[in-house]
Amino acid sequence: MAPAGPPYDVYEQTGKDMDRARAATSIMVEEVRNYLYNSAEEWTKRCKILEVLEKDPVFDKSQREFMSRTERYTRGMALTNRVYELEEQHGWTQRDTSMAIAALDEQLPIGLHNIAFQPVFNLQGSPELVSKYGALVASRGILGCYLQTELGHGTNVGRLETTATYIPSTREFEIHSPTVTSSKWWIGALGKTATHGVVQAKLILGGKDYGPHLFFVQLRSLQDHTPLPGIVIGDIGPKSGGGFGPTDNGFAKFNRVRIPKEQMLSRFAQVTDEGEYRQPPHAKLSYGGMLYIRANMVTGGGWLMAKAATVAIRYGTVRRQGELGPDGFEKQIVSYPSTYYRLLPILSHAYVFIQLGKQLTKAFDTMASRLANGDTSLLAEMHSTTSGLKVLVSSTGVQDVEIARRSMGGHGYSAFAGLGRLYNDYLPSVTYEGDNFVLDQQVVRAALKALKTFLSSGAKPDASKLSPSLYYLRLLVPSSSPAKPEFAPSAEEWLGGPSIAVLLLEWRAALVVQELARNVKDLDASVFQRVSKAVTEAFVARQVGDMIDGLKGKLSSGKTGETLTKLFTLYLLTTVEAGLVDLLSFGVLRSNGSGDVSRPLRLAIRKSCEDILPEAIGLTDAFGFSDWELDSALGVYNGKVYEALWNRAQAEPLNQTEVPEAYGRAIKPILQRGQIQAAARLAGKAKL
Repeated sequence: MAPAGPPYDVYEQTGKDMDRARAATSIMVEEVRNYLYNSAEEWTKRCKILEVLEKDPVFDKSQREFMSRTERYTRGMALTNRVYELEEQHGWTQRDTSMAIAALDEQLPIGLHNIAFQPVFNLQGSPELVSKYGALVASRGILGCYLQTELGHGTNVGRLETTATYIPSTREFEIHSPTVTSSKWWIGALGKTATHGVVQAKLILGGKDYGPHLFFVQLRSLQDHTPLPGIVIGDIGPKSGGGFGPTDNGFAKFNRVRIPKEQMLSRFAQVTDEGEYRQPPHAKLSYGGMLYIRANMVTGGGWLMAKAATVAIRYGTVRRQGELGPDGFEKQIVSYPSTYYRLLPILSHAYVFIQLGKQLTKAFDTMASRLANGDTSLLAEMHSTTSGLKVLVSSTGVQDVEIARRSMGGHGYSAFAGLGRLYNDYLPSVTYEGDNFVLDQQVVRAALKALKTFLSSGAKPDASKLSPSLYYLRLLVPSSSPAKPEFAPSAEEWLGGPSIAVLLLEWRAALVVQELARNVKDLDASVFQRVSKAVTEAFVARQVGDMIDGLKGKLSSGKTGETLTKLFTLYLLTTVEAGLVDLLSFGVLRSNGSGDVSRPLRLAIRKSCEDILPEAIGLTDAFGFSDWELDSALGVYNGKVYEALWNRAQAEPLNQTEVPEAYGRAIKPILQRGQIQAAARLAGKAKL
């Protein structure tokens, strides 16, 4: 006898569960939304832009999953063209248009123009060059890309092979790819879109190599878009998992291409007409463009995690499986500790990185304005900070999207769930703009240098002069540092405020850096990753502590502020949990003889999750994603996920005919062959 089905309509219950969860939210969703978007005015502006996009058939997403690579590129360019048509029609500002492009949920070639090409050109081009081409760049009268990575080298910029040789007699640079491995590779928007590029190449003066510098090079004709003589350009092909489908990542090989001397980006480093080199005030000024991209990756990573959390938490709220509750219904998946322990930390990561990204962007703008006036005092700090945060945010984001997808069970593997696409598009973030394992080494080198400078600054080093990313080093000066904790705090103490978690994470950073300095001639295999993570997490922890303190003046609702405090605290507690090996190894946490020293911490995490869980739908609603933006059958606002998934499946091209084309070509011959063979076997048995 078959088991009885559930005592409710599963199809209808999903909507009821979502309504119930939304009604149970006690936070002021609108207030949190304004906090995330900086103001009610910004949110209203965004809504108006989204309304325009959602109504326009050009931005329809229903067929996206069924498109070929070429079709996705073509669609991507159509989206881009339409956005700028709308910009002109509606009088959008540059910020409005950026908001519209971000909402499209596509990796578009124009992003490389806006984020990688234009800022570098404006920041590092000479006033004369910017005056000549700046208007064209700003209005997209030319389309640009940033050509750094080569077939044989990427993150190690110093080993790039492309050359730019100065020829004094003609006052030109000759751009050349001397080997196959010197071909530019992976360059976004280069394959079929860009007309111009900023090329990173070794500057050669009188046979001497002066290292990588930047050059403004025209790549294609502005009349018919064909590559210029001496330049071989193409697309490198499909990416893993179909990621970055609309982006034409390309290759380029230069065969002694001449450009005028004025097209060297020479705001800082310069070459005289006679071929003499004038050194920039700082050796790494050309890294400004990369730092800008890394700074923006923090905010972008936060919003990516927000999408993953929204989809997975909404689906977990309406999906019922397993044990029966007191109402006779199967329990909601999100109510299981194994689920909420995975999903709520992702929610906390999203909130933290969105806020942190805003702060970092402001810091970059400050550095850039000083840099324009020749002040390089903030460059080293920004380089170290953005390197560490790029590693932390991209690694966390890749991990979080996959955790969220897996929490949704089998349906999470469907393209209609939406997270597979997010994952494949975000996956390369751990390698582009600096391979994470290489950036770890840069963070560690900066930490060691800072430690040496700090401790050698006198009998009593001045901790007040430490930058925010190095503030943890104050703990290594006994007279100015708090006492190192000797026991694990109780669960109540862990939840009593951010100070304990922040201090422990700073102790962890200080001690691992100190230990590294003592053993710098005999390193273990994972030291760069461990130290880089500890240092970066200490910096973020202090910023999170400041975020918690800053909530008091930004939110009118006590319950809303309390919930966000708990969410930020959850970030800190789970970060401490992930760093327990270091904390226990250095004796920062010590057992008082009563058992597992980490148990109170894990109980505090459970309590935080239990307190946040009833507010989870409200906290995800505050991100403000529309169903069009999420494009996820499992993350629909009304919770009717099975209805949405069923409807999406009906659009599958294979379902447009009852009998597929493959029937006549393959299925029918297979069946006929099998039937003939079976009949022959039966006939043989009959003879026996």
